[in-house]
Amino acid sequence: MVFALYDTATRSVVPLEPVRPGKVSIYHCGLTVQGPPHIGHIRKEVVFDVLRRWLTRAGLEVTIVANVTDIDDKILAKGQEQGRPWFAVAYENERALHAAYEVLGCLPPTYEPRATGHVPEMIEMIRTLIERGHAYRADDDSGDVYFDVRSWPAYGSLSNQKVDDMQPAEDAPPDGKRDPRDFALWKGRKDGEPETASWPTPWGRGRPGWHLECSAMAAKYLGDEFDIHGGGLDLRFPHHENELAQSTAAGQKFAKYWMHNAMLNLSGSKMSKSVGNTLMVSEVVKRVPAIALRYYLVSAHYRSILEFSEESLQEAATAFGRIAGFVERAAELVGPGELGEPTLVFAAAMDDDLATPTALAEVQRVIAEGNRLLASGASDELRSCLAAVRSMLDVLGLDPLSPVWAGSTTDDGATAAVDVLVRGLLEQRAEARAAKDFAAADRVRDQLLAAGIEVEDTAQGPRWTLKGGR
Repeated sequence: MVFALYDTATRSVVPLEPVRPGKVSIYHCGLTVQGPPHIGHIRKEVVFDVLRRWLTRAGLEVTIVANVTDIDDKILAKGQEQGRPWFAVAYENERALHAAYEVLGCLPPTYEPRATGHVPEMIEMIRTLIERGHAYRADDDSGDVYFDVRSWPAYGSLSNQKVDDMQPAEDAPPDGKRDPRDFALWKGRKDGEPETASWPTPWGRGRPGWHLECSAMAAKYLGDEFDIHGGGLDLRFPHHENELAQSTAAGQKFAKYWMHNAMLNLSGSKMSKSVGNTLMVSEVVKRVPAIALRYYLVSAHYRSILEFSEESLQEAATAFGRIAGFVERAAELVGPGELGEPTLVFAAAMDDDLATPTALAEVQRVIAEGNRLLASGASDELRSCLAAVRSMLDVLGLDPLSPVWAGSTTDDGATAAVDVLVRGLLEQRAEARAAKDFAAADRVRDQLLAAGIEVEDTAQGPRWTLKGGR
């Protein structure tokens, strides 16, 4: 295997050469938990889940760290707005994030550190930066500590910018800064802020800056150098630029490669909480099965902008319904069997910077052959075909026979109840057909179709599905 990825730092596709042979270490920035995750957030989680699955399939030992930012200006503001402790807001939304991970079949991170649990490491990093001449305490008695961007000549290299062309950092007022682009490593506690949202330091009580959190946690869990640092493209600047500057200025090698996924847009705008065009994962999976939502997010290349619409979501659900239909029909005939090996075409696509559209086209090609085998009744060939299809879907986290998806379309028993009702009508249809009352049988079928339920007659009896793939 020679896996190649697009490295944002060098702006080129390069082969992955792990820092430690046989092992791959990945850090991707998790959610700032001021609200529950929308499908724009979860796209990144799915991308890195697929990456992890593919590298693991290739025999590599993968360590993946995804932090939780549970202290932040926005979290404090939410707490004040709702009249609740800030940590209650953070914890509630962290649980919503975990629920979204689970409902979309994402493997949990190897480690999921919280920012509030790593303040000592952050303080130590600030001390190092001050000693090396790259950070300073503000002279306005605010208790803030800033990174001196002019002290680090490489600042701007990740986002390919020059300091003089950058806008001022918006994380704090410019009063105590030597340069308006200097960014906050530590924020002094302000009057009116809860005492619980601050920690004692040599510079006074306060809380960490956003960028500092990730640098400290990446170093603790992955060491001074690790393989891949990732996140959404919107994090490249200023977040990842600032992480890179402070970590390397502190003496670390930091990330060897940078991997960024493109945004998920709604009506041409980046999906974000701030512009109010969010679609919560918990709501979307009420309209389509969770596995179909995952298919939708996987179907586009991770570096391509994904324009969301209800129409495209339903089209994806229908497309995945056909894939799942083949898998289920084949499994009924020859048994689920064991996972096989992905085809060479699929493997080449995945090795080429996770080219999932090409990989899914290969899945569809093999399924087309499988449908011919279903018609011909060639059991051995069908069993081999099913094993290949399931192995490829497993890499993408989309194998409908995986225990992960058991009951995934059942919402509080709703689908189970529908199944009972539909089975009853299908029995009536079968009795009508047995009595050669084909007009009555057709009426039952038409009633089901009008209710959005499609019926397929198979050698094993009638099968039903909801339109859209449910």
